[in-house]
Amino acid sequence: MSDWTTRRQFLKQSACGFGSLAWSALASKAALAETTSAGTLHFPARAKRVIFLFMQGGVSQVDSFDFKPKLAELDGKKMPFDDARQRANTGTGESTHRILKSPWKFARYGESGRWVSELFPHTAMHTDKLCLLHGMQTEGVAHGPATLFLHCGATNFIRPSMGSWVLYGLGSENDNLPGFVTIGPSAGNGGARNYGTAFLPAKYQGTAVGQAGMPAERAVIRNLKSIYSSADLGRRELERLRELNAIQQQSRGVDGEYEAAVASYELAWRMQQSAPGLFDIVGESKETLDLYGIGRKETDNFGRQCLLARRLCEAGVRYIQVTYGDNTANPAWDQHSNLPKHAEHARAVDQPCAGLLEDLARRGLLEDTIVWWGSEFGRTPYAEKNGTGRDHNPGGFTVWLAGGGFKPSFSHGATDEFGHRAIEGKVHMHDLHATILRQLGLDHERLTYRYAGRNFRLTDVSGRIINDIIS
Repeated sequence: MSDWTTRRQFLKQSACGFGSLAWSALASKAALAETTSAGTLHFPARAKRVIFLFMQGGVSQVDSFDFKPKLAELDGKKMPFDDARQRANTGTGESTHRILKSPWKFARYGESGRWVSELFPHTAMHTDKLCLLHGMQTEGVAHGPATLFLHCGATNFIRPSMGSWVLYGLGSENDNLPGFVTIGPSAGNGGARNYGTAFLPAKYQGTAVGQAGMPAERAVIRNLKSIYSSADLGRRELERLRELNAIQQQSRGVDGEYEAAVASYELAWRMQQSAPGLFDIVGESKETLDLYGIGRKETDNFGRQCLLARRLCEAGVRYIQVTYGDNTANPAWDQHSNLPKHAEHARAVDQPCAGLLEDLARRGLLEDTIVWWGSEFGRTPYAEKNGTGRDHNPGGFTVWLAGGGFKPSFSHGATDEFGHRAIEGKVHMHDLHATILRQLGLDHERLTYRYAGRNFRLTDVSGRIINDIIS
């Protein structure tokens, strides 16, 4: 029997315990041995990590955080607007639409007196922690391109995701966990590309926990529990695997994907020793579970995801993405003909998001953690096709940031009187990416990777740091 046959049989038998786990966990500090383009921090870092709360489908800014009294005043009146979808399809955008007021009341909250819709009563209580960006703009009028642009900085080209860029630039804080984790990602609108590495080395890819539409209780990393009867037995098997992999690497020469896979086996072993408890919330107090709305039908699922994000944050994961969405053709917040359904989604996420902010603040983690809440775009202030919902709007919408050195109790930018187009303090998605990287100590212009004869970066050839929102 040849050495190759023996090795192949051994791998087939021994790798089943942590092999498939390894392929989904390619990013660890041990796997980041070579110098990245960043090498050292470009700026003093104000934050160590990011939690991105992705509201898939497009939250309506004029029904959430961008109060526009003019909509109630002119409700039902038909007026000309520049329609982004029509312009994308026909080249000319101006058409007449019926103004649609918000079904929900707004009130002022906090010392800042910021306007917040009754859709978000729990988040409203934390408004003095928030930095609201009302002048957001992005690329892509359909979900697929806009979602890719949000995550990767490009609407169609295959580019590395933001989490992969962050991990590439900073490495992981924990040898025993992946540095980039995505909780409940959607299979649609870019799918795995939204947490993939593209041309960056494979070890920087995101590790998926569950998928959109899957109950959070069942969202785990497969094969996280070791099949070995003792840690010593598993360790001996890993040592044998290391020896065989070393022989194979010598014959292969330089092979980035193979080296990433080998390094991931090391991480897989460490995860099996330390990570299982991280995904088990049994030890959390009732007060903490209640804070996130866990145990309540409406909030249990997203509450569990947000609590897991806090636990991963506390354990040193560098970039954590939590998706509120599903795997259907019309993602979560995409209310083209049934705007009142926004209330259902708001009830599911409001308390968990507020609970996360409170929990991070109590534990002293909010100071060096960026919490980023937002969608791929906003929605129109007028009724789509004169119906009962709103269309996509990439030209003016709202996201909020908290922690990580961003100004609390602050509002930046503005849309017009209808909430349709950004007119002040415009922040392009490239600008937001650049500014978040800045808070992590990375210069978006110097965080590059050479591929196909040129240097690439998350912000392509654009992006500027929005200094006005930095405290």
